[in-house]
Amino acid sequence: MDLTLVLVKREIKMSFMNKDLCKVRTITTFLSLQKGREIWEEEIQKASHFCGELSKAFADENYTVQSIRIVTNPFGEYLNTDSLETAKSDLRYLSDLLESTNSSGLRIRFAIGEAINKHEILLLPELVTEFGDLCNVCVNVGMDEFGVLDNDLIQHSAKAVERISKITPRGEGNFNFTVNFNCDPLIPYFPASYHKSALGNRFVIGLETPDLLVAVLKDYNQTADKQDHNNNFKGYFDVMSSALQYHIDEINNIVKQSAGDEFKFSGFDSSAAPSKNCSSMVEVYEAMGVEYFGASGTVEASALLTKVFKSIQGVDLVGFSGLMLALTEDIGLAQGTIDNNFDIRSLLTYSAVCGIGLDTVPIPGDTSIEKISALMRDTGTMAFRLNKPLTVRVFPVPNLKAGDMTAFESDDLCNCAVLAVP
Repeated sequence: MDLTLVLVKREIKMSFMNKDLCKVRTITTFLSLQKGREIWEEEIQKASHFCGELSKAFADENYTVQSIRIVTNPFGEYLNTDSLETAKSDLRYLSDLLESTNSSGLRIRFAIGEAINKHEILLLPELVTEFGDLCNVCVNVGMDEFGVLDNDLIQHSAKAVERISKITPRGEGNFNFTVNFNCDPLIPYFPASYHKSALGNRFVIGLETPDLLVAVLKDYNQTADKQDHNNNFKGYFDVMSSALQYHIDEINNIVKQSAGDEFKFSGFDSSAAPSKNCSSMVEVYEAMGVEYFGASGTVEASALLTKVFKSIQGVDLVGFSGLMLALTEDIGLAQGTIDNNFDIRSLLTYSAVCGIGLDTVPIPGDTSIEKISALMRDTGTMAFRLNKPLTVRVFPVPNLKAGDMTAFESDDLCNCAVLAVP
């Protein structure tokens, strides 16, 4: 074997094993709360302690844990929703519990489950405004007996999006609210995450792996024949799938040794889950020969990436376990809006072969309820027709029009150009 090839294969193996390239984005616990505050403290303490101990076990094996998260059953089952003030009072109590029980030093995030009717949706804008990252919430929209999406629920949700955009600084509160289509419980990523009491106490691991994918692709490309497209795509699949499998196996072994039995392990969400603090998914596309995200070849590469995330063996896969394109959480995608490399129609097209739908997409502040609802219906129709989980999390940005630059101040968000809603 050629010495160069031997050295490159050694580099690829080293990239596989580099734990700095694979972060544990979240340990997400799922629990149930009931009416009456008496049991809340015990349940929250149990989840917080569990996450803290498991985080220590990961750290001992040199895996970085970025956040711990707690998700509940639908909030209408335990918060007093008689009025906005009673709901705020209960959430204030829960927020104090979360702050006081978090001894891990890690970022803690909380999801109050799903809103299931108009009354609950009407409460959301003010709750999100006051409690922010401790009030992540979703609405699950289904279909009627004729296969038509519940447009009443969609329109109430669109009104909530509009209201949140107006009463939170720069409209950033919509980071904590999403509308789900064909999404099952036990998604570890927020705000699409929700729980059902019948499932009992569970936990799921979510990873951040764009750094890993970029590293192994760059190593592979050192010896790849640029002219052999089919063989290269097979190679891309092999190195990315093997790298993810290696780390998931390692982390799964830590879980088996350390997790105990208070929370049942439900598996992994294998999505890459990019953030503004790691490699962009755009770099992954470019390493696979796509000129830029949005260029010809983007759909093909998206389909391959989805196949990679679905390829994991030996563990249960839950949540999205697919390609996440979170626009304002990914610095490369954000730059792509400035360069006019893609639009909302493109993102919907890519959702046909991957996920997550329309996620963290800034749109003009004066976008009508009708247009937001139509975007949701288009996305939801694709989700059910293609039998995949998709979401809509859009940010109408006050006083901005298509092409204007955002000025987000959240640590989670990149600034980018506002996309037109066709």
